[in-house]
Amino acid sequence: NHERLVIACSALRAARTCYAEALQWALTRKTFGKTLMQHQMIRVKFSEMALQMEALQDSIERVAFQFASGVPDFKLGTECSLLKVQAARCFEYCAMEASQIFGGSSIVKEGRGKIVERLYREVRTVAIPGGSIEVLIDQHGREVLRKSKKVMKQSKI
Repeated sequence: NHERLVIACSALRAARTCYAEALQWALTRKTFGKTLMQHQMIRVKFSEMALQMEALQDSIERVAFQFASGVPDFKLGTECSLLKVQAARCFEYCAMEASQIFGGSSIVKEGRGKIVERLYREVRTVAIPGGSIEVLIDQHGREVLRKSKKVMKQSKI
């Protein structure tokens, strides 16, 4: 579970890097006589990225607090699984949107978009270690099923 928390922190850092690189580009790149940031859809992309990153930050802090408070590792399996899924999805979304903002500059290994290009390739390095997204979601589903059976059994007594 600690591994998943560390992966989530790493994914958040990478997502924030995508955001920062794209923001710097959007403030200087001009299209149709305006900077990219002056276009409404570009601002929406940044707002959506920020929304996901802040939600991930809150989740990381909640899980880290539980670890620091002495909650046993085995009791945090479900939380850490969902945290890692959320982190992988956030990073993938931010890398994709940053790539869209950079346009063709984000698909070459040199130039202004090279950092976003590299990070977009690294998304899979977050999604797979510590359990693939599909496995972790299934793990959560099994835990929900186990708890619901327990509740149903108790309610019949």
